Amino acid sequence: QVQLVESGGGLVQAGGSLRLSCAASGIILSINAMGWYRQAPGKQRELVARIARDSSTNYADSVKGRFTISRDNAKNTVYRQMNSLKPEDTAVYYCNGLDYPAAWGQGTQVTVSS
Repeated sequence: QVQLVESGGGLVQAGGSLRLSCAASGIILSINAMGWYRQAPGKQRELVARIARDSSTNYADSVKGRFTISRDNAKNTVYRQMNSLKPEDTAVYYCNGLDYPAAWGQGTQVTVSS
């Protein structure tokens, strides 16, 4: 059974940092490009970072230079380092496969206070 479990969220002041993790059981990361998404209140879920099978990365303009996505295929885990957080980064963050998406996990809440 495929399962995605996101963790690492929390409450942080603007300018702070957080590191999110996504443990993917049942999905072989090595054959899957992975993405980090976020959904702010009242908004649609958006893709903000992606990491390909060769570990090349792409970021939405809104997070470029502040967020870093990485992967550890041996641990079947994808990470997201978020620096210089802004109040507009407040959202529930999710991960999922881009080539072979699974059912969405519960996400992890990130709240950035001004």
